[in-house]
Amino acid sequence: MKILVTGGLGFIGSHTVVELQEQGYEVVIVDDLSNASISVLEGIEGITGIRPEFVQLDLRDKQGVFSFFQTNQDIDGVIHFAASKAVGESMQRPLMYYENNIVPLLNLLKELEKKEKAHFIFSSSCTVYGQAEVMPITEEAPIQVALSPYGNTKQIGEEIITDVTRVSSIDAILLRYFNPIGAHKSALIGELPIGVPQNLIPFITQTAIGVRKELSVFGEDYNTPDGTCIRDYIHVVDLAKAHVAALDRLVKGENIEKVETFNVGTGKGSSVMEIINAFEKVSGVKLHYKIVDRREGDITEAYACTRKANQVLGWKAELSLEVALDSAWKWEQKVRKH
Repeated sequence: MKILVTGGLGFIGSHTVVELQEQGYEVVIVDDLSNASISVLEGIEGITGIRPEFVQLDLRDKQGVFSFFQTNQDIDGVIHFAASKAVGESMQRPLMYYENNIVPLLNLLKELEKKEKAHFIFSSSCTVYGQAEVMPITEEAPIQVALSPYGNTKQIGEEIITDVTRVSSIDAILLRYFNPIGAHKSALIGELPIGVPQNLIPFITQTAIGVRKELSVFGEDYNTPDGTCIRDYIHVVDLAKAHVAALDRLVKGENIEKVETFNVGTGKGSSVMEIINAFEKVSGVKLHYKIVDRREGDITEAYACTRKANQVLGWKAELSLEVALDSAWKWEQKVRKH
């Protein structure tokens, strides 16, 4: 089967391409290279022995998307990662986030609804829950008013997909994931943000290696045991495998509803300070950090109830926090050629 992976040269996308190819899927990647490097193709090929087909395309270009599907009529399914993804940046540049995260989704669904049958997996986020009142967060937790434009684009995306699947032959799975970290054990692909990292782990590894002067810890007055935010950190390879499990479910026609939703996390929360301490232990490097003001849009804590994904998808996170941090550090060292 031929699967389109949008944003397939990005962090989660590239790891998912590897898992798809290792499970025998044929992959075509579409990426506009706005936050990814073409060299990732070599990393994917180095791991799997297969160089996936690649098309550089901005999915906001309606005519470009139409032409792509005209040329690639044998696409059976889409895993849609292509999106802007930083909470903080979305507070500063809301219009960019609405354009980047909604327009491509509309263009893709317009083409997919023309097909007799199409499978669609959406890269959603635990941000749709806002600050959930009960931990761990289940799929039944109420969707809260979004605290950021980024979170809102994920909510709107889910609503659009739900509406479209009701009147088309598209089946969809929404994967709401928590905080992906780490890198492939080969250190051939990993997280490589362009510019200043918006996520904690690449900021930690860049600080450890000397690219950044110090790490900012946003707030120490949260209602948590050590005052810093708690998140559910999942190894990106485990997350990638969840996408393959979701796709397998749709391909085999095992889905019970037109749209199904799964949380993808480890079920365990770790605070920012716990992450810093665990990284120092794994790497042997002492981190320079300072406590600064809270960041707008951040919530106190979020970690997943993964029971549904475990039981229905037959998927479970297997790699530990220490393994994830170690792989992220090895990747950083390789990138900087240390």
